[in-house]
Amino acid sequence: MKIPGPDHPITITPGKTRWRVVFENHVIADTGDALVLEEAGYKPVVYFPRENVSMEYFSKTDRSTHCPYKGDASYFTILMDGHFADNAVWSYEEPFPAMEQIRGRLAFYPDKVDIYAVEDDIVDPAHHHTKLIDEVIQHTDSGSGSSQKIHWPPTEEPIRTDL
Repeated sequence: MKIPGPDHPITITPGKTRWRVVFENHVIADTGDALVLEEAGYKPVVYFPRENVSMEYFSKTDRSTHCPYKGDASYFTILMDGHFADNAVWSYEEPFPAMEQIRGRLAFYPDKVDIYAVEDDIVDPAHHHTKLIDEVIQHTDSGSGSSQKIHWPPTEEPIRTDL
C-alpha cells in the first residue's frame, strides 16, 4: 500500500455540477453527488454513488486489478437492449484508508459510455449531445417499462367515440 504524496498526488473533490452517464442512448447514471478523483498525470475520474446508478443493467465480472494507492478494483459489464460493454465499470469495494471516500462508488470507462457534466438542464456544450437529444433520452423507456421523466403531453386531442 502506497500513500499519495508529492511524488504521486491524488485528490478527491465533490463534483461542482450534476454528472450523467449514457449507454446506448439510455441514462444509466445521474447524480449531483459525484466525486472527482484526480491522480498524478491521469485524466480525472468521476465516481458515482450506487444509489444514482441503474445497477439492474450491470453484472459483476471476474476481472480485478490492483492499484498500490487505491486497492483492488472489481469490474462490471453493462448489458442493455442486447448491447454490452464488457468490464466498462469499476469499483473499489474495500479501498485503502486514504481512498475511503470512493468506497463502493462506481466509475466508468469513457471509451465505453458517455460521461458528461450537466449544468441545470443544459448539457455541457463541449459534449456531442445536444439539449434536444438529452431531453429525448430522459423521456425514453429505461427498460423498466416506464420513461425516466413524466411523459410529454399528447400532440393531438383524443378521438371522441361518444358522438
